[in-house]
Amino acid sequence: MSTAVIFPGQGSQTVGMGREVANACAKAREVYDRANEILAFDVAKICFEGPAAELERTDIQQPAIFVTSVAIWEAWLEGGASRDSITHCGGLSLGEYTALHVAGAVNFADALRLVRRRGELMQQAALATPSGMVSLVGADETIARSLCERARGGDVLAPANFNCPGQIVIAGSRSACERAVALAAEFQCRAVPLAVAGAFHSPLMQSAADGLWPVLEQTRFAMPRMRVMANVDADYYRHPGSIRDSLCRQVTQPVLWQRCVERIIEDGVGQFMEIGPGRILTGLMRKINRNVPCANVSTAQSIAAALAIPSAG
Repeated sequence: MSTAVIFPGQGSQTVGMGREVANACAKAREVYDRANEILAFDVAKICFEGPAAELERTDIQQPAIFVTSVAIWEAWLEGGASRDSITHCGGLSLGEYTALHVAGAVNFADALRLVRRRGELMQQAALATPSGMVSLVGADETIARSLCERARGGDVLAPANFNCPGQIVIAGSRSACERAVALAAEFQCRAVPLAVAGAFHSPLMQSAADGLWPVLEQTRFAMPRMRVMANVDADYYRHPGSIRDSLCRQVTQPVLWQRCVERIIEDGVGQFMEIGPGRILTGLMRKINRNVPCANVSTAQSIAAALAIPSAG
């Protein structure tokens, strides 16, 4: 049975993430040690000990989640997992960088520098304009777009994440988000403001995209060894040059996560594995397609459980 590995994005972080895996696995510990050198700060200490307020900063959170996801991936491989059955790879937003790295499209140091700079630029863009994100529970695409049009006024407000059936996240200026929350009941959905720094995956991140592009241009990308799904169009990367363009567009355009997963399933994948901190993607998977199993690999115990699945290793 072919397997897809998927990697989480922002919001999956918790204080203590990766500590148990790093203590149990030398390869995982090496990932953190190397990351500390590249970043010139102790990302391992922040992951393992916090404080939570620092871990939740966009510029810290993004490299922390990337490093932890790679460490868990390395621990899974060291435990005896095989790459042979893995045919597809993907990640939600930030997780796409992890997917590209494990698929051999970009080396660890370059990917980490990209993620670090991406987090800094997105944090700066968020601070420049009061903005936010709102999760619409019970909304489909038509409802989400209609609500944005009604609540937008003269501000920015647009769909940012198509996560799963009944969950679409919109993003925009703070006043427009507040209007959307007030109007949600009229559109037969529930609006939940998210605790994020700004309006990610919206036009308000244009300055971040502009700043990221020179770094992407300087980064060497290779053709992935697995089929890697791009968030912005729910299609696979077909040549290295397209990676730069897609990652830049991803900063300001919506993440089509539900379509990405559905496309991978349509192409014959029989099971998924979420590798990285938290269980967000595993939960979304149950809402996208309950008939396709998704194993969660986030702790030493879950690594052992995943390795016991015959077709996963």
